[in-house]
Amino acid sequence: MKPTSSRAARRRAQKSNTSGTITVADIAARVAKAKVKGAGKAQEDRAKRILTSFLQTAESYGMPANEVVAEMASGKAAWRLGHAVRAEILKSPPEAVTKAACAQGCAFCCILSGGEGGVITGFEATQLHKAVSPLAGQPDGRDWHAAACPALDPETRSCRAYDARPMICRSFLSTDAEACERNAAGGTEKGAGLLGNHLDYLLIHALCRQALKGITQVHSYNMAATAASAVAGDDTATGLAKARHKPSALETACRDAVRAAQA
Repeated sequence: MKPTSSRAARRRAQKSNTSGTITVADIAARVAKAKVKGAGKAQEDRAKRILTSFLQTAESYGMPANEVVAEMASGKAAWRLGHAVRAEILKSPPEAVTKAACAQGCAFCCILSGGEGGVITGFEATQLHKAVSPLAGQPDGRDWHAAACPALDPETRSCRAYDARPMICRSFLSTDAEACERNAAGGTEKGAGLLGNHLDYLLIHALCRQALKGITQVHSYNMAATAASAVAGDDTATGLAKARHKPSALETACRDAVRAAQA
């Protein structure tokens, strides 16, 4: 069921608004009923509170329902809310932040061996593709390591799309760089992980998908495939079409993030 783009989502929501069938309050009611497969009640309830707060704020400022739907569908809402949670975490940074061993050029966290290639939203995929597109035809991270993110500079191993890097990149931290190198080779050592805002972000995006069923589609995208498409010279629409996940990818990402949070 289409639409699949933010513009199409706005058109469809606007049409619904005209007939009086969808409001921000209606969307909030849908969120309240939504379920995320694999999430515990406490984790799901927390994500619902964050998303509901966004909807209440949108309603109080008179944000049209079509714009709310577009932000939720594209993943911009999850992105904004994930950043807000991250900012709160960093006000009293945990040990993983204060003792982080991360440094420019380390890049072992940029070896994406998982089947999903890094789960990101449509909003992030669009930003990433645009940032990497000027590098079309140039050597990329895969010239350093076959499974590395194409956004990497193969010589310096620094990110060439740093300002457009997705939430997964902004949330990953390690207190042991050597453990990251061994894990990139297939190890399972401790010391690396994701800040808690990443779980909120994933669950919020999954809730958006459930809440908007019958209104518009909510996709997730393969980060590595998005960057690879940009390096190959594809336009943004083609690149995102190639990088679009099957629905199960977001479910898997949520399940894995919940398990990691419980470990």
